[in-house]
Amino acid sequence: MRLRTYKMKGSVSRKGNYYDNACIESFHSVLKKDLVYLEKFKTRKEAKKCIFEYITCFYNGK
Repeated sequence: MRLRTYKMKGSVSRKGNYYDNACIESFHSVLKKDLVYLEKFKTRKEAKKCIFEYITCFYNGK
């Protein structure tokens, strides 16, 4: 309903086509190996902050 309100189209992968999500799956893999598996976050807020900083400062500053 909300998509129609804003005249947007939902985006979903095509059934059986694993390449549709390859880029984001690759990014998630890098994020986990570089940050998530190496840290022990005390709170969800701390995890969000660290992940945000990783993405904006280290992984993709532009």
